[in-house]
Amino acid sequence: MKRILETGATGNVGFEVVHYLIALNSGSEIIAGIRNANAKQKLTKYPDLHFRTFDFEQSETFSAAFNQIDVLFLLRPPHISEVETFFRPLLVAAKKQGIQNIVFLSVQGVETSKVIPHHKIERLIQDLEFNYIFVRPSYFMQNLTTTLLPEIQDKRSITLPAGHTKFNWIDVKNIGKAAATLIHHFEKYHNQSYEITGTENKDFEQVSREITEVTGENIVYKSVNPISFYFRKKKEGITSGFALVMTVLHFLPRFQSEPNISDNFKMLTGENPTTLNQFLVREKGKLTSPIQ
Repeated sequence: MKRILETGATGNVGFEVVHYLIALNSGSEIIAGIRNANAKQKLTKYPDLHFRTFDFEQSETFSAAFNQIDVLFLLRPPHISEVETFFRPLLVAAKKQGIQNIVFLSVQGVETSKVIPHHKIERLIQDLEFNYIFVRPSYFMQNLTTTLLPEIQDKRSITLPAGHTKFNWIDVKNIGKAAATLIHHFEKYHNQSYEITGTENKDFEQVSREITEVTGENIVYKSVNPISFYFRKKKEGITSGFALVMTVLHFLPRFQSEPNISDNFKMLTGENPTTLNQFLVREKGKLTSPIQ
């Protein structure tokens, strides 16, 4: 029986990976690495899911969590950007416990964005000679209903240092299904990178108009310079590392080519990816509110 340990199981992508791994009904033992018992509450609908204590910031949890694991699904928590401090000890511990296979949730364009943590983590996985699959999704549609949501709800605006750069938009549910397929068939796809994208490249002005059309609320996009954006995020209470990653991920694409559109999702699943309009209609209830 294959044992799969999933980090970040209660997060946006991790939750969907759990869902689709269980849906595959593969006979594998699926284990969620969680920090504490409270995290189990989000996963109670999956009675066959197993749990182990795991915390990215507590290296003493690594050894027991990694024991007799065949495939490790690894992602980077948004607030952790120090690769040498957190990911090198984690990966060395995984190697010592005999883990050979890693599926890492990276990001589209990572090969040309050497300053972001994902690039360094990919290199580290290769340097430590793991068998790997790098899942490289494009820009999450769910950023509109998580990171960017408070401003959308409170100010009816989206403020980013992205100019008129076009991003490719992908549904996290699609990422989860593709990643689960790659994990399940690891031997078939290993030592390769797979971009997981949607079918649409749109800038934030276009997306703001589309949100306006779906919700009936006038959403305005504002482009700002990266320095003011960084300090704005810091003022809002976001950590320096996360604020820097947010700035880089929205500013650097201005100097890069328009995102590639891949058919890997359809190749892996036989389905078409979610369109942005389908996503906005599905999540309309989250996008309309506050402003009292």
